[in-house]
Amino acid sequence: MENEKLFVSASPHFRSAKTTRGIMLDVIIALVPALIASGVIFGLRALVITALSVCCCVFFEWSFRKFILKKSNTVGDLSAVITGILLAFNLPSGIPYWMVIIGDLFAIVVVKQLFGGIGQNFVNPAIGGRIFMLLSFSGAMTSWTEPHTGFMNLAGADALTGATPLVSEDILPSVGDMFMGIRGGCLGETCIFALIIGGIYLLVRRVISPAIPLSFICTVAAVMGIYTAVKGEGAEFVIYQLLSGGLFLGAIFMATDYSTSPISTKGKIIFGIGCGLITCVIRLFGSLPEGVSYSIILMNILTPLIERITTPKPFGTPKKEKKAKEAQA
Repeated sequence: MENEKLFVSASPHFRSAKTTRGIMLDVIIALVPALIASGVIFGLRALVITALSVCCCVFFEWSFRKFILKKSNTVGDLSAVITGILLAFNLPSGIPYWMVIIGDLFAIVVVKQLFGGIGQNFVNPAIGGRIFMLLSFSGAMTSWTEPHTGFMNLAGADALTGATPLVSEDILPSVGDMFMGIRGGCLGETCIFALIIGGIYLLVRRVISPAIPLSFICTVAAVMGIYTAVKGEGAEFVIYQLLSGGLFLGAIFMATDYSTSPISTKGKIIFGIGCGLITCVIRLFGSLPEGVSYSIILMNILTPLIERITTPKPFGTPKKEKKAKEAQA
């Protein structure tokens, strides 16, 4: 024992074979079903928008770090690819291409890189880009293309536009159509079936925890159920609220972002419940038809506070009461 050397290193002391690139690759794979669904539902233009968004995000991250920050490049970790896909999934298929480029620029440069890059941004870059575009181009961002307008439709000018089920209750799609995505909406949010497949893949791969998605979605279901009981709405109201908008896309792929969500299980549950409550308040009482993006970004801001409250104390740390008694003695 006298000849043995003891090495003390900084935490974490448990190492994992997972890398940032590997995790991001899993997320990309999980998003593929929704990407395929968007192409089938909204046509080739949906795929072009997604490809453009990914290319722009990668280019902006590479060029900004190389020529402005003069730092090593990080495009190899694939996080910019994820931002590009998620931002595209939050856009209508009729959005002009130049607006997509501006949204990508804001998401990568302002929301991500100016705060230090991956792991240091305090809000999800894709959500930040979407909210920026909603405020800047509200007309284009709230004009949703009806499905089945032709797979080869690239211009988008001849596509029919209409409201989503959250905006208009005059003519609602069937529950089956809602589940499969045959409705108006953003590219990646309509097909719940495809999003669930991606979510299951991430759970199996242990990339995400079920705490945030389940607490988020269940909170929306519970609040909308209470609202239905008070107002006398039909049971279908709750189902349409769950299947409409970007609830599943946000709960599975954006609220679970490592950098902007709590680490502990208790913190994740609080985070998900908060997202669900804010979403319901905005949907039911706000002037906006959808509240998923705003709820996630508000809870992103509260994440440090949630972490402070829910982080478990290290084993062996004396309690304050015990310290006070010892001081009095």
